[in-house]
Amino acid sequence: MEMMGITGVATISVIAYMLGELAKASKLDNKWIPIICGISGGVLGVVSMYLVPEFPATDTISALAVGIVSGLAATGVNQIMKQMKE
Repeated sequence: MEMMGITGVATISVIAYMLGELAKASKLDNKWIPIICGISGGVLGVVSMYLVPEFPATDTISALAVGIVSGLAATGVNQIMKQMKE
């Protein structure tokens, strides 16, 4: 069952990555993309705490922190992809 909790955290990163890509497509200044990913990850973390029984956080602050870190991980994935293309 613990694997489902980890999957939920990875899902937050994927959703935050997609929101970052949407922000990039909207011609928004790139400096806002990590903030968008972090905030959306935090919101998704808190929501996941209530909706995903196996989510690894059991209180709001921990869920917020897990979500923010997962959202910011999306910006790291973006940078890895960018570096591999060069």
